[in-house]
Amino acid sequence: MKVLVLGSGAREHALVRALAIDPSVTSIAAAPGNPGMGVPCLPVDPADPAAVAALAVGYDLVVVGPELPLVNGVADAVRQAGVACFGPSAEAARLEGSKAFAKEVMAAAGVPTAMAHVCTTLDEVADALDAFGPPHVVKDDGLAAGKGVVVTDARDEALAHAGVCLDRPGGQVVIEEFLDGPEVSLFVICDGTSAVPLAPAQDFKRVGDGDRGPNTGGMGAYSPLPWAPPHLVEEVLDRVAVPVVREMARRGTPFAGVLYCGLALTARGMRVVEFNVRFGDPETQSVLARLVTPLGGLLRSAATGDLAGFPPLRWHEEAAVTVVLAAEDYPSAPHTGGVITGLDDAASVPGVVVLHAGTALDDAGRLVSAGGRVLSVVGMAAGLDGARAAAYEAISMIGLAGSHYRTDIAAAASRAAG
Repeated sequence: MKVLVLGSGAREHALVRALAIDPSVTSIAAAPGNPGMGVPCLPVDPADPAAVAALAVGYDLVVVGPELPLVNGVADAVRQAGVACFGPSAEAARLEGSKAFAKEVMAAAGVPTAMAHVCTTLDEVADALDAFGPPHVVKDDGLAAGKGVVVTDARDEALAHAGVCLDRPGGQVVIEEFLDGPEVSLFVICDGTSAVPLAPAQDFKRVGDGDRGPNTGGMGAYSPLPWAPPHLVEEVLDRVAVPVVREMARRGTPFAGVLYCGLALTARGMRVVEFNVRFGDPETQSVLARLVTPLGGLLRSAATGDLAGFPPLRWHEEAAVTVVLAAEDYPSAPHTGGVITGLDDAASVPGVVVLHAGTALDDAGRLVSAGGRVLSVVGMAAGLDGARAAAYEAISMIGLAGSHYRTDIAAAASRAAG
């Protein structure tokens, strides 16, 4: 099976790495890819449906990494070209492309989620903020690369964020009640009718230790979750994923791809915080590191409507901890072009894999930073404590001027696991 992976981040590098160890996968290419992937990287815009469809001919499976290509209809174009594609249609991708649409689907499917108001004016926003009270949760309705949500006790800050969102063409915002409790990410592989869950993970969205500072695309993640309720995965499947898959099929827009369920385990029970329609970054880096089942066969079964008969997934017992190395001044105005050193030393730490995200080669052939999140360092070991130790030993060996990373990824869970 020849596979084309769309995207250039650490999530896509993790997908490429997992696909490469699947015996059924004979070749892999990435578009546009990154220098760390070790596969042919093709200079094609992954969000351009026509260009991707033309490139896809000759491959057996296309795997879409980022959200923008899906919302733009890349999966539709690839399927119209006669090639199997892992990723939902543009219509189904509205579950991520519009938070208001996702709320509508959840209401129809009876999925537990936060109470919310969809607002198109600042007066409506003000009324909704006052109705819920602080902490205020303000979400840009559209795609925002993980940075469209503000959670704050300050009403003025909430109003200001809402104003920025509303100023965009067709702008609207979703004001939600605040959900207490720990958050969990669960990826569910879907083929339009069936759903197969992966292992749950937890990510760390804020830039600084102790969950301080602004939201980012994600600064780290770990899996498994030793503190999670024992039947959490079954509950999410029964109360969230399967009802949504059924509702999307009922609407004539079946969902095939990965449904990323962002959850809060509140005092009142499990609630959906958000849906995404692609693998999450950096959770994917930890989850796929633990997957024993060959990934290519799983994704092809989802892309071809054949999940119902797929064998139960198998997992490594080891824990995986991912720590993101970010560029100076990320997430506000990340510096790029800095030379990266020490990768060989980092990759030599037992149990460690270094995945590239925002990297490039300069004119002199040196590896340099080319984005806000530069690298994902994944450590695997028998428990979270060992996996943390491996990841942090490795990341301390990497040189990039001004770079930073969180030092507390999985720390609380590791202490609790004892």
